[in-house]
Amino acid sequence: MEGTPPAAAVLKAVTLTHVRYRRGDALGHFLAWVSLMPVFISLGGFVSHFLFRRELQGLCFFLGLLLSQALNELIKSSIQQSRPSLMCAALEVCDSHGWPSSHSQYMFFFATYFSLLCLLNGIGVSSSRSRRLLALLPWPSAFLTLYSRVYLGYHTVPQVTAGATLGLLLGAGWFCIVNTMLVDYFPAVEESAIGRFLYIKDSSHVPNVLKFEYDNARLARKKIAKD
Repeated sequence: MEGTPPAAAVLKAVTLTHVRYRRGDALGHFLAWVSLMPVFISLGGFVSHFLFRRELQGLCFFLGLLLSQALNELIKSSIQQSRPSLMCAALEVCDSHGWPSSHSQYMFFFATYFSLLCLLNGIGVSSSRSRRLLALLPWPSAFLTLYSRVYLGYHTVPQVTAGATLGLLLGAGWFCIVNTMLVDYFPAVEESAIGRFLYIKDSSHVPNVLKFEYDNARLARKKIAKD
């Protein structure tokens, strides 16, 4: 019909998982998967955590990531800085904003909070050497994600740098809030009706959670066998 805009002009893609790379580019293919790391962490990591662990520290961790991403969208809509012009048409992202990079912000928030959790809270691991090794675990993925967003053409270097810096600051700030203020309410949440119904708990007072749960599982199995 005359006067009707073409479909491409009115349709908009959901860019969260819509990652493109150059055909035949093996590194680009790898980095495209790396770029999806926030999705894997959210759907695989935190959903699994809620189903099988239900730790208040983990739930606060996830809440912080959600708040960080909400702030990212607020900043993007306020600043409205365009993505790299050379690739935005091919990637179908010209109608979205690039500063700061949400992927970089997510991964650096995650890496910062996780590292502080390992080093200061221990996440149930008593060995200081194991804590330090665990604290290093998320950083290669964080820097690879940052690099992937530039390599694939979705962001400029300043955009991913801004996202990484904001994620680092928010991750550290949220960790301080959770572990100096919100932690005081953990016992009340555990004992609340919804806490008991959903088996929400806080194991931060247990020096070695893995050993604690292993020993208790063995004791329970032996008790059942005797009965």
